[in-house]
Amino acid sequence: MAKGLRQAAWEFFGAELKRRREAAGLTQSDLGTRVFVSGGYIGQFEQAIRKPQLDVAQRIDEVLQTDGIFERMWRKLIDKSPYATYFAAVAELEALATKICEFEPTVVPGLLQTKEYARAVTLASNPLATEEFLDETVDARTDRARILSDATRPMYWAILHETALRIPVDGPAAMARQLDHLVAMARERKALIQVLPFSAGAYPEMGNGLRLMEFEDAPPTAYTEAVFSGNLLDDPAVVKRTQAAYDLLRAAALSPEASLALIESAAEDFRRCERST
Repeated sequence: MAKGLRQAAWEFFGAELKRRREAAGLTQSDLGTRVFVSGGYIGQFEQAIRKPQLDVAQRIDEVLQTDGIFERMWRKLIDKSPYATYFAAVAELEALATKICEFEPTVVPGLLQTKEYARAVTLASNPLATEEFLDETVDARTDRARILSDATRPMYWAILHETALRIPVDGPAAMARQLDHLVAMARERKALIQVLPFSAGAYPEMGNGLRLMEFEDAPPTAYTEAVFSGNLLDDPAVVKRTQAAYDLLRAAALSPEASLALIESAAEDFRRCERST
């Protein structure tokens, strides 16, 4: 489903939610209380600013007695997304964020990946994938990265563990190009990048990654990812804890200048390795 059509479908979801809510004689706050979100969130769902998680759509069906219509619409829209089910809502929110802070312990973050790096990572997880699947997945990831080149781009702050710089994804030459891309994004002031070096030792346990997103007219959210699963978190107390963990990571990381020097050094190491083969 094209992005414009998908947005129109979410707008229909929101319009139908508003119609059913008003028919039930409930305010946004009334419905929010019953499905365990704020009334403001219900308003954002109705305006298609924010997409509900599956469990929220299911609770809306229960409260409004709509025989599963919102769950079915949710599943249909998510199934048509080019992203994994657990990540689709995150990709939608990403485009609305004014600030994104991200930590990745083993791979380059998706918003900073080159096409060849993204393809290699995708193929590693899907060794029997068709070319069509690979192309669609890589295109979806690089399409997401366009938000860093938009005039209204969010402030993007990425912390990478040094491990992500040392794994030769797709070979030394491709990895050197990936690291050069990181440097270019930082030099062009499209991303603020720091590296958590091996010498930093232990760091806050964040599973396989952490993303914090802030918005103009909505509360911040946090997203943590594990193997083929993810959690989109919007409970204020939980988001506050993840922000504190990110602050600890930032404090332990190298400065932006020292981080770029390390990335450039790692890129040169890969180029030397390529020349020696």
